Parts: sequence; C-alpha cells; structure tokens
Amino acid sequence: MLKVQEIRELIKLVDQSNIDEFKYEYDGLKLVMKKNQPVQVKTVEPIKVEPVNTFIDQLTNQSQVAQPVQEVKVESAKANPAAQLEKTNEPEENLHEITSPMVGTFYAAPSPDAEPYVKVGSKVKSDSVVCIVEAIKLFNEIEADVDGEIVEVLVKNGQLVEFGQPLFLVKVD
Repeated sequence: MLKVQEIRELIKLVDQSNIDEFKYEYDGLKLVMKKNQPVQVKTVEPIKVEPVNTFIDQLTNQSQVAQPVQEVKVESAKANPAAQLEKTNEPEENLHEITSPMVGTFYAAPSPDAEPYVKVGSKVKSDSVVCIVEAIKLFNEIEADVDGEIVEVLVKNGQLVEFGQPLFLVKVD
C-alpha cells in the first residue's frame, strides 16, 4: 500500500509535469490522477511585409519598379511547439537518445558531492549507468543501452523529467 505522503508526492510530481493523466496499479491498489486543464488554441494571422530596398539599389536608383508584397507567417514557439521541436531535435546519423523510462527527478551523480556518472565526451558501454531517476523515493539507475560517446546532456541535475523525455544524446560506435 502507498502511504499518504507517497500519494502526496505523486500528486505533486504529476501536477508539476506536463502529463494529463497518471495511472498506477499494484497488488489490488488502483490510483488514477487526471488534470483538468482547458486546451488553448491560438490562431496565427499572416502579416504583410514589404521588401526593403537595399542600400545599393538606393545608391544606383535602379529600383524604380514596385516590389510585390510578400506574405510571411509569424508563429511563436508557444503557439506551435511542434514546429520548434522539428527544428531543434533534428536527429543526426548515428545519434541515439537515452530517454527516461519514468516520471521522476533526474540526478547526474550518485550523491550531491560525487562526480557525475557521465559528461559530454564520456565513453559509455550498453550497460554503463549514466544517471539516476528518482520516483517515489526509489532511485532507478538508467543505463546507456548502446556503446558510444556522450555528445550532449539534455537535462539539468535535479530537474523533473517525464516518461520518454530525452536525457542524453550518444554518438553510437
């Protein structure tokens, strides 16, 4: 059975994360948490931008013909986060993402005063421990699953992570 304090911690983790629903079943206990957040949809109107004459055109006075008006769509990352993800997460060849297998807190080292398991440039084997994800006071060691070199650490120590969230990028050998 879960203790009341553990349930409170779960509620806090779910509330702070981006997940909308959490289900947990174990030994006859069934726990379901749902967030009731309204979905906000923003539309983006295209704006009209007229090209600016270049400095050379102004000097030579060659731009006597009117330039056509061009339409440009302006979107913010908040209005369309998927568009931003496509730009920032373009996977390169031979790069493998090590992802979080659960919701929890990311720790780069086994203790606060210890060196991190890995950092950029570290060589890892498929069974190398790269970090810990803590969930409900259980510390789960996360392994690399591939042989290679750590190219990028995508999260900060102590940061809340979600299920499937990329933690590291590894250049596969």
